[in-house]
Amino acid sequence: MKTVFISFDQAHKEGVIEALDASLCHGYTLLPEIGGRGTKTGEPHLGTHAWPAMNCGILTVCEDEKVQPLLDRLRKLDIDNPLLGLRAFVWNIEQTI
Repeated sequence: MKTVFISFDQAHKEGVIEALDASLCHGYTLLPEIGGRGTKTGEPHLGTHAWPAMNCGILTVCEDEKVQPLLDRLRKLDIDNPLLGLRAFVWNIEQTI
């Protein structure tokens, strides 16, 4: 099992959820408003007067074989909309209950 954390501009929300569904990663936790700034060229998304945009985050735990198809779909979404920003990070799950 793997955890995938996806941080993205709020405008990507529908596309990210569609990528999860298409990859059969049905369970997730949505973090509807998170702030931050991209490490490359991203402008801050802080929900302030100066930087009003916000990000969302999603955590999903899915089987190993579902991770690469999900990442491929997310990569395409990011490439198709380069100014919005989207990042995904994967790490191992040690135990679940």
